[in-house]
Amino acid sequence: MPRGYVALVLHAHLPYVRDTEDDFSLAEKWFHEAMTETYIPLLHVCRRLNRDGVPYKLTLSLSPPLTAMMADSLVQEHYRRYLERLRELAAREVWRTRNDPSFHLVARMYQNLFEDIYRTYLAYGGDLIKAFRELQDSGNVEIITCAATHGYLPLIGLQREVVRAQVEVAVNNHRRHFGRPPAGLWLPECAYNPGDDAILRDYGIKYFFVDAHGLLYATPRPRYSIFAPVYTPAGVAAFGRDLESSEQVWSAQEGYPGDFDYREFYRDIGYDLDYEYIKPYIHPSGLRVDTGMKYYRITGKSNYKEPYVPEWASFKAHTHAGNFLFNREHQIKYLSEYMDRPPIVVCPYDAELFGHWWFEGPQFLESLFRQVAGLAHQPFIFITPSEYLERFPVNQPATPCMSSWGNNGYNEVWLEGSNDWIYRHLHHAADEMIRLANRYHEAAGLLLRALNQAARELLVAQSSDWAFIMKTGTMVDYAVQRTKRHLLNFWELAQAIKNNDLDQDKIQALEEANNIFPDINYRVFASR
Repeated sequence: MPRGYVALVLHAHLPYVRDTEDDFSLAEKWFHEAMTETYIPLLHVCRRLNRDGVPYKLTLSLSPPLTAMMADSLVQEHYRRYLERLRELAAREVWRTRNDPSFHLVARMYQNLFEDIYRTYLAYGGDLIKAFRELQDSGNVEIITCAATHGYLPLIGLQREVVRAQVEVAVNNHRRHFGRPPAGLWLPECAYNPGDDAILRDYGIKYFFVDAHGLLYATPRPRYSIFAPVYTPAGVAAFGRDLESSEQVWSAQEGYPGDFDYREFYRDIGYDLDYEYIKPYIHPSGLRVDTGMKYYRITGKSNYKEPYVPEWASFKAHTHAGNFLFNREHQIKYLSEYMDRPPIVVCPYDAELFGHWWFEGPQFLESLFRQVAGLAHQPFIFITPSEYLERFPVNQPATPCMSSWGNNGYNEVWLEGSNDWIYRHLHHAADEMIRLANRYHEAAGLLLRALNQAARELLVAQSSDWAFIMKTGTMVDYAVQRTKRHLLNFWELAQAIKNNDLDQDKIQALEEANNIFPDINYRVFASR
């Protein structure tokens, strides 16, 4: 039996930012950037590991809004055009920097990267869901889901029907895309509310994650701290986030991503180069934006930056992977002396950290898996939560406390002065949606479409992202506008339904604008 286990968990999520009106939407650009810098590079890492027969295990949470956008033909077409502009810019940069060895090397790196990504995208016909399904079927990657629109369940779950709807829609969406029900569910913002586990159980969810204090302050206190799951009163396993490994990767000050040899995120040629030259590759309004091509390394804490050296950064990613391995080995060795079963160290991160924020993150992951596989001894085994529960089906019963992984560990990011106004509206709309679902049991035709669209509008309004953006102060107007627009759409539909005054053209326009979850059934909001 191995001395211990490590579960690497990546949570991939973006808000639903599909835009039917603007080909150059700044919000939809979030999706384009994440595809280029995180999701496809992670696919490449896993495919190389599979090709070389490297043993590894990874748990990947793909949120329903993200899979909905990956599967959407309009978003796919927007992304293809984005990639083509990026390839064109990279080719021009290779020519422009031809007499500057330092920058030319980096320009060639980007050109090769974007060409690889483009080839992968075309090979799957733009359908990245198919690529992730292949990874799932390889047996090395366990894909799980999240709540339907990443709603912050402790705050929107005043009515239990809302939590049930978020979970049921997510499970149905996952089954539709991946051909099987999800074994696990990533609670949005790692936010657990006691009692929600019973709803997870009803939909076949076997496990979820909580932040460390969610488990440390469980009732009763867990015997193995955060290094073994507990079974909640509903019989669902709760795994605790490891703080030590989290800090090593997350912290920009103390963690790996802040190393001076890594790529500097905040210096982009979209801001650095001559306006007339870069104009075709920034926003059509003339607004300078990130292009994804960044030529400098972090260098130090001042604004002075030196050219990026890919070879140095790759070496540092390899070194940091070795350090992570070393620390987990010794952590597990220490823990195993005090436990009568092998400990599991759960390391969850936002997927977008790897590649988008930390450019060398995918290299770090690949190197970590390869280094562990190449050791003569076995310091630990990578494992998925499902596999761990199969090996250790008996676990302590306990109730985790309410918690999240937000600042200070509870609700204050999503409930404070900038965003507290949204909840009374969300709760009021949820009351109305529940009444409609309970009243119209057998809707058909246009009424059915109106009820389904009302459910979509409410679900999108419930996204935790809007409250988060309001709190962080970036693109606040957009988050406010999205919240208000979806609630307004909901109430117009609700009034039309109650007044039997349905407008087919208006319903169709809303269906086309906000088409997330094409097979939704409004009855998910019905009381049971």
